[in-house]
Amino acid sequence: MSKGLRLTEVWMQRALWLVAFVFAAFLIGLGGKIVDNLRDVEPAPAVEQFIDAQQAARAQGELTAAMKARDEAGARLEQAQQKHESAVSNTQAARKSFNNWVATRQATARPDQDTELINRTRSLDALEGAERDALRAIQAEEQKMLDARQAANRAQQRLDELEGPAREAAAKAARMVELRVFGLRLALTLPLLVVAGWLFAKKRQGSYWPFAWGFIFFALFAFFFELVPYLPSYGGYVRYIVGIVVTVLVGRYAIVSLQRYLERQKAAEALPDVQRRETLRYDTAIRRLEKSVCPGCERTLDLKDKALDYCPHCGIGLFDHCGRCTTRKSAFSRFCFSCGTPANTSLAD
Repeated sequence: MSKGLRLTEVWMQRALWLVAFVFAAFLIGLGGKIVDNLRDVEPAPAVEQFIDAQQAARAQGELTAAMKARDEAGARLEQAQQKHESAVSNTQAARKSFNNWVATRQATARPDQDTELINRTRSLDALEGAERDALRAIQAEEQKMLDARQAANRAQQRLDELEGPAREAAAKAARMVELRVFGLRLALTLPLLVVAGWLFAKKRQGSYWPFAWGFIFFALFAFFFELVPYLPSYGGYVRYIVGIVVTVLVGRYAIVSLQRYLERQKAAEALPDVQRRETLRYDTAIRRLEKSVCPGCERTLDLKDKALDYCPHCGIGLFDHCGRCTTRKSAFSRFCFSCGTPANTSLAD
């Protein structure tokens, strides 16, 4: 635990940081809702919006009719093939029976069987004729199915010819919608970054610093997590340009702050010891001493050296002796740790 800071102050500082993060979380939630609703500002264009409705309906109707005819022809073809297979089977059975009968007649050579030979031959011819009819039916259905398939291909080709330019137009319109939505997101996030920069420069150490830091966290999250993931391919330029601008501004601020700090330190080190103590806060001085750093010039010191009473870099007093018990103590302590006598210090709260 820090020796110089009050326990209540430590916990209040932590509570205020918690307030900053909670405030940022609620702002991030609100911003996320707003960004999500931006998607509904303008609906995405559909391909159908850029097609001649009459021509598309006609081509679609032709395609539907051709596919229906193809399916019907396919069903009839299956029936015809089944009938042809049955006819072929009947013919083969009849021919086998006929051949057996002819072989028997040749063996017996009976003239009274000539009439039956004629009848059997006619029956076989009839079966072969039925087989040929079934084959012609198959060929007819195959032709119908081929015609329907070709008609469907032609209709699909006409539909594709209509949809090709429409798809290109829809893609172009979608890019424009994407650009407009991105512009809205950018119009929301850039002012947030500007306000966050102003708060960082002017209000980050003010009385209401938790809200300032909460808004800063929210603005950074809004840009890097709410805007950057939705950047289009050409939006990368915006990301890099904004990154360059923010880096230049932050860098310039850091350089100017460093120069001003060095000037203040140089001017402070030229002041007498008593006046320099008046510019230091008690808690700040104690924290720096805990880190073995000079409270005046912030350079590293070896505070374990018992002979070190003054900073060798800036000359500010680090240790003195109690006026009552002469105990060696920190020059920044308000009371002697040995006898409790108030110290002669002018450090501010």
